[in-house]
Amino acid sequence: MTSVDEVLNLRRGAATVRHASAPRALHVVPDTIAAPRATITLEQRRRWERRYKMLLHITDAGMIALAVGLTSVIQLQLGAPLLDTVLRASLLCALWWTMLGGTHTRDAALFRPSVVEYRGVAHATGLAFGALAIGDALLSLHGMQLLLLVALPSGLGLLMLSRWSCRRWLTTQRGRGRFSSRTLVVGNREDVEYVIQTLTRNRAAGFGIVGVTLLDGNARELVVGDGAYAVLGNVNSVGAVARDLGADTIVVASRPRGDAEFVKRLSWQLEGTAAELVLSSRLADVAGPRLSFEALDGLPLIRMEIPRFTGGRHIAKRALDMAVAAIALIPIALIYPLLALVIKADSRGPVFFFQERVGKDGQLFKMVKFRSMRTDAEQQLAALQEQNEGAGLLFKMKDDPRVTRVGHVLRKLSLDELPQFWNVLTGDMSVVGPRPPLPNEVTGYDGKVFRRLYIKPGITGLWQVSGRSDLSWDESVRLDLRYVENWSVASDLQIMWRTAKVMLQPAGAY
Repeated sequence: MTSVDEVLNLRRGAATVRHASAPRALHVVPDTIAAPRATITLEQRRRWERRYKMLLHITDAGMIALAVGLTSVIQLQLGAPLLDTVLRASLLCALWWTMLGGTHTRDAALFRPSVVEYRGVAHATGLAFGALAIGDALLSLHGMQLLLLVALPSGLGLLMLSRWSCRRWLTTQRGRGRFSSRTLVVGNREDVEYVIQTLTRNRAAGFGIVGVTLLDGNARELVVGDGAYAVLGNVNSVGAVARDLGADTIVVASRPRGDAEFVKRLSWQLEGTAAELVLSSRLADVAGPRLSFEALDGLPLIRMEIPRFTGGRHIAKRALDMAVAAIALIPIALIYPLLALVIKADSRGPVFFFQERVGKDGQLFKMVKFRSMRTDAEQQLAALQEQNEGAGLLFKMKDDPRVTRVGHVLRKLSLDELPQFWNVLTGDMSVVGPRPPLPNEVTGYDGKVFRRLYIKPGITGLWQVSGRSDLSWDESVRLDLRYVENWSVASDLQIMWRTAKVMLQPAGAY
């Protein structure tokens, strides 16, 4: 039998052999066995993502501390016990800050413009205050009233402002070529062109396209709009192309026909090279809240909620419309005498202009505006049709001779549309919605464009904040249909905010 000493000597010898041969083992072990290591490009991306997350951690903590600290000072001035106040404030700060992380509001996936981040901040705030309220109720403590009245609204407002400021800073940096994903687009030509058009339209999203791999052609260059993109590799070399280009994001616009394993194999090829594999779909105009993902025995399923055009959400939208219109009509009434005076002094005719438009479900209504044209504008329209610069069924002229001098200013600043808040108050229009069409435009609609009329037209909308008259007809229709199917109260508030900025820096208004 082998003695214990012999066994120990054998083990020491084996350990010595393993230690001595370890460096050489790196050369004999196949690459498929060794776990992929991150490339320099991938590490650089992760580094700036960590820094941005740290910025959000710090600003979130600062805004929360400011709101809660201010409330605590008020409580102490009102005679609240010092110890209870400090303990409750500390607990709320820790809980609130933790909830912002727990609801993934700081995740890298939210670094691109989205209302999801702001919705998540509001959700985390509600959870934090709800948990604290339950704790106070169980412990029979007092003092939540002031936190709800002061800390909650002020803290939520400060958090929203800081998140918006951080995003603006990030957008500015991306405009300078920093903090953007080096993106390789893969797919068939038609799908790749569609993805590139969408990504270049939304540069703030941070996708910098560095190359293209076509699955249905062998061109050397792909021209889309004003950009030309190098076509590199083929279906079997996407991973190598991404590595050579230093791409950290791969967008799959479409996969090879009959190759169900393509995406899985590609994800394996990109391990250690890219941070994201983004799958594009022609469901691109369906908003995230209408989509849900689940797996059934390994089968990935995407559920898409069918849009509804009645119900509680629409009642909430109507309530928001009435509140905004009622508030907006107060300052409009104050400036009305001045606008009426300059309109009358500039040209003969009434102050207001009424025009028949088509509303929800094809119902006709009289839309009111401040008059910006001469009184015979409608009679001159036929003679100007050959000079039409508008898209599709729209008539637009940058230098329309029918527009008065004051009218040019009113249109530039969108002041001519202010009386439409009366249409909102009476229920013919909404603050946000599709552009209100003329009856002769509706007669030229094809099947899908009629969907514009499923909800009330709006004073503003996606078309207003995305270029207005500079948009093509197809793009205008696409934006309106996307809004009709995917609107929410949160998106309405976001569009209102963007409209205010557009009015200060007008584009496409004539």
